[in-house]
Amino acid sequence: MVNLGLSQADNLGVAASSLCLIHCIATPFLFIAQSCSISCCESSPIWWQWIDYGFLLISVIAVYWSAKKAKSKWIGLGLWLSWFVLSFLILNEKIAWFALAEYFIYIPAGTLIALHLYNQKQCKQQGDCTI
Repeated sequence: MVNLGLSQADNLGVAASSLCLIHCIATPFLFIAQSCSISCCESSPIWWQWIDYGFLLISVIAVYWSAKKAKSKWIGLGLWLSWFVLSFLILNEKIAWFALAEYFIYIPAGTLIALHLYNQKQCKQQGDCTI
């Protein structure tokens, strides 16, 4: 696994979580537009579905390094908890264990963004970020 500095891990985490959130927000609109123009397919393309797993892979690397080097234990725990909840919600969406509203996925994605930004802010205030 690549060794990331705290600031780099948080930047990666913010980017991955933000892109994931944009992906989640855009999906319904893209498929409403698709269903209006083409009525042959009921599901999203495979490549679009696999983007979720790509975001999870990138974000687990960012969470690992950010949590490992976080100045506060609760930030590390919050990052891991948010990542596991996000992973569960994405897997539940694919496998359909429980009937959950799709907008629940915004909560852990937004929490990951907020925790990475807070962790980065705390790192800069203490002046010992490794870039």
